[in-house]
Amino acid sequence: MTDIRLIATDMDGTLLNSKSELDASFFTLFSQLRAQGVLFAAASGRQYYNLAKYFDAIKDDMFFVAENGSYVMHREQELYVQSLELSIARQMVEIARNIPNTYTILCGKKKAYVESNVPKFWDQVTRHFEQYELVEDLTTIEDDQCLKISLCDFDGSANNSYSYFKPFENDLQVKVSGGKWLDISHKLANKGQALKVLQERYGITPEQTMAFGDYLNDLEMMQQAHHSYAMENAHPAIKKAARFQAKSNDEKGVFEVLEKVAAR
Repeated sequence: MTDIRLIATDMDGTLLNSKSELDASFFTLFSQLRAQGVLFAAASGRQYYNLAKYFDAIKDDMFFVAENGSYVMHREQELYVQSLELSIARQMVEIARNIPNTYTILCGKKKAYVESNVPKFWDQVTRHFEQYELVEDLTTIEDDQCLKISLCDFDGSANNSYSYFKPFENDLQVKVSGGKWLDISHKLANKGQALKVLQERYGITPEQTMAFGDYLNDLEMMQQAHHSYAMENAHPAIKKAARFQAKSNDEKGVFEVLEKVAAR
């Protein structure tokens, strides 16, 4: 750990506890790491504006890998954007409309767009997004870029909605990113590619990079960092891909490792 220069961590199931809370001790650790010149990135399927809210006091000193890597921001500047063509996004929306107990979010750069306010779905929208709008028809969105299509599948994304989009995996990123979440984005949009953008921009190698994750949308990020950590609560595929394992998110596994880095 003596030469770590970049740390990236997933949020849900990883840095945040099961109540989606960020432990206040993170900010002390962040200050110690920053004093050592370590760059820190929050890498999540969440919206940029939602991520920035968690780190409001230090957001100008952080990097944000949002929307599963399709959008990278630092100090309100775009470092990387890999959007999905609107024509393809509309095709995905049309397919999603036929999936039982599943609701669609078009994740734009400006805001997220939904066409349902069913209470159980609306609760998920307001929890994961800061900028959002209820519209009549997602296929009519034209004045925004689509960063990804997210499906909130209350029957379980792995066993329900994934089968509808599996045929598109050769051309698009189709990721089961949580128990009820399925994300569809550009083929080049993933957290690993976003991490590579940061590495090349700041002259950092994978051997100088540390990453933490728990679910399938973290797979490429695990592969782009030599110091890759799967959470104890991680998906088996992430545990297999990672070189190391951290305690669960509710046991502050990320914090335990960061303390070791800060104590170098």
